[in-house]
Amino acid sequence: MSSVSKPAKPLYSNVSPAVPSPCISLCRLDEAKVCLGCFRHVEDIRQWRAADDQQRRQIVGQAEQRRAAASAG
Repeated sequence: MSSVSKPAKPLYSNVSPAVPSPCISLCRLDEAKVCLGCFRHVEDIRQWRAADDQQRRQIVGQAEQRRAAASAG
């Protein structure tokens, strides 16, 4: 019986020397589905593994904006 497997989807490494993950292992979502540890939205967290460095920089930038707004409010 021959098994034909699909080629693996190209995935970027979860660890990038150019854009380190902002995760601080304090994983709790607020009512807006934003992590209280890294301030990434749950969709950003899901997309992180497949994101290239440019997308990761955008995600980190948005998380930093959320963190600043949370500390100002």
